[in-house]
Amino acid sequence: MSSAAWRRRLGDWVEGPLPRRVIIGLIVINAIILGLETSQTMMALMGPQLIGANRLILAVFVIEIGLKLIALGPRFFRSGWNIFDFLVVAIALVPAAGPLEILRALRILRVLRLLSQVPKLRQIIESLLRALPGIGWTALLLVLVFYIFAVMGTMLFADTFPEYWGNLGLSLFSLFQIMTLESWSSGVARPMMEAYPWIWLYFVPFILISSFMVLNLFIAIIVSATQSIHADEEEEKRQAMMAELAEIRLMLERLERRQ
Repeated sequence: MSSAAWRRRLGDWVEGPLPRRVIIGLIVINAIILGLETSQTMMALMGPQLIGANRLILAVFVIEIGLKLIALGPRFFRSGWNIFDFLVVAIALVPAAGPLEILRALRILRVLRLLSQVPKLRQIIESLLRALPGIGWTALLLVLVFYIFAVMGTMLFADTFPEYWGNLGLSLFSLFQIMTLESWSSGVARPMMEAYPWIWLYFVPFILISSFMVLNLFIAIIVSATQSIHADEEEEKRQAMMAELAEIRLMLERLERRQ
């Protein structure tokens, strides 16, 4: 067997259903172990066992990444998900001592490997990435809305309610609280209505624009990106099926010629 064929078979096996299920199971177990390590009671009862299991799972992850590197070679780094897995595992291998003590907390990032191992989670992340351009323009629209209403609020209410509208920064923070609908009525709007009965003309349009229209635009963009990914997957399947049919047709034509 040639080297290329052997590496191809190794790659097919590593990416196969059984190894993938094993890795997913180990990621979940590893997440549970890391959670148990935060408990002093559990560490007192079975600290060495938890640490040993954690190291064993990490060794399996290293072997998996190593096998993929052998099977794919430089092509391994052409996939963003492979690079993500490589970095997550590499962080866990760095000695967490001295100034690198913070890396102990970053071990929980191994749980994020579920994003690369579970296809449905990968689709969600890919949808978000594809939606980024649209989200960026929608975010710019939201910034403009915030800025306009913040300047208006500062000019109108700074003298009477300086704790909320004393400067542009305070106004932006007050508007953010209002947008999230967190105690905005009792905490901000109703006290101001005693001094400004018409204040609803300021709050209602801002809430309608920021909380309902703009945020719903975010959702619509993400849903559209998700549908686009599904459409691309269906197109890939259709193209693969057409290629298969074309190959079958060629085989039939060759058989007819032989007859």
